[in-house]
Amino acid sequence: MAHREEKLIAKNRKAFHDYEVLRTLEAGIALTGTEVCSLRESNCQLTDCFAIIKKGEVWLVNLHIHPYSHGNLSNPDPDRNRKLLLHRKEIRMLAEQTRERGMSLVPLKIYFAKNNLVKVELAVCKGKKLYDKRQDMRARDAKREIERSLKDRMR
Repeated sequence: MAHREEKLIAKNRKAFHDYEVLRTLEAGIALTGTEVCSLRESNCQLTDCFAIIKKGEVWLVNLHIHPYSHGNLSNPDPDRNRKLLLHRKEIRMLAEQTRERGMSLVPLKIYFAKNNLVKVELAVCKGKKLYDKRQDMRARDAKREIERSLKDRMR
């Protein structure tokens, strides 16, 4: 895969803790001018954000983009639903995968792509149970301990 230059705006760290990521997909997002200016200042919050499919369109819900600091009274609502730009074939595939019980669409990160377009990395995820989270924490702690011991051994 080719290396992409991208400027990260916001990342959903909680998603990796709460969900098991099965498949990722890059999508465009329909924004107004002042929202893009606000994103250039990294004024975006992805926590508790998710995507839904309505009437053959994918919508991003609970994405909070702060109003632009130098904007005017016609700034859009910061919590409005935003449309994701995907091909019909991709939308059908996502709808099929999310019909299964426990599957959901979660945005992992929002960033400026190489051509200065705002993109969202959308993931098809399955919710983790509490014991899955504990296993992940145990594995992470074990990995950290191994790295420490190897570092001490090198000294």
